[in-house]
Amino acid sequence: MKKDIYGIAPPVVTPFDSNEELDEAALRRDVRFLIEKAGVHGLAVGGSTGEGHTLSTQELRTSVAAAIEEAHGRVPIIAGIIADSTRQAIEKGKAVADLDVAALQITPVHYLFKPDDTMMQRHFAQIVEKVGLPVMIYNVVPWSYCSPSLLTKIITETEGVIGVKQSAGDLKLLADLILSLGDRGVIMSAVDALLYPSFSLGAHGAIAAILTTVPTLCVQLWEAVQSGDHAKALDLHKKLLIIWNAIVGDNLPANVKYAMEIQGRSAGQPRSPMAASSEKQKIAIREALSQAGIQLIK
Repeated sequence: MKKDIYGIAPPVVTPFDSNEELDEAALRRDVRFLIEKAGVHGLAVGGSTGEGHTLSTQELRTSVAAAIEEAHGRVPIIAGIIADSTRQAIEKGKAVADLDVAALQITPVHYLFKPDDTMMQRHFAQIVEKVGLPVMIYNVVPWSYCSPSLLTKIITETEGVIGVKQSAGDLKLLADLILSLGDRGVIMSAVDALLYPSFSLGAHGAIAAILTTVPTLCVQLWEAVQSGDHAKALDLHKKLLIIWNAIVGDNLPANVKYAMEIQGRSAGQPRSPMAASSEKQKIAIREALSQAGIQLIK
């Protein structure tokens, strides 16, 4: 199994049918597409784009197992865990611990009450201890956000915490984290609008919704930066920024699903109470994809 986490690792959507049940066949098809057609370097299952906060423990296990089976060891599979207590996170982690999971991507708690720095570090340390899998911190919860200094402390001092998916739109925080952490952990950018500067600054890759929306463009961007072709990278950045501006919103996973559907990738519908893409959003998404040269079939 390829364990290295780097490059373009889309957070796959979780397809739901008309009854809001998991459509495993559609998930499997998209995993194959992302690996075989788009050439991605990894996949994350059960993250925010995958509406992981709505998944039961069994649904998460089913989704992760399906992705691993379809990957056939070609790319690492990261399992997302969005939970509000250490106990809940451990339960979900143990549910996938016997699978060939490269790492767990775990948020800080997302309910109202924020743990202090000591308890935040203990949260991730206990998960590693009890589950026995590497952990990446998914730094995304606005009121429970981990500073670059805290992330550096946790990753440096806690064996088994191997890195961070740095989310939100603040490139300065990402730059500070890269500077502070050095080579002591994996830093994956989720600053969707600014992947080009993220890669240029030294991020090891990305796990971000825009990757799932237009994976081929994102792979091209990664390769352009790695080869030093900054003119091409800048052109791709502009295309991706237009697409991101069209899909971003409180119903981001639904918008990603719509963008996939009109490209011919079955994505299903969002799970309630998330709203499907509005007509205004659909028009903007279609225009942005067309402007970027993406072929639409619907």
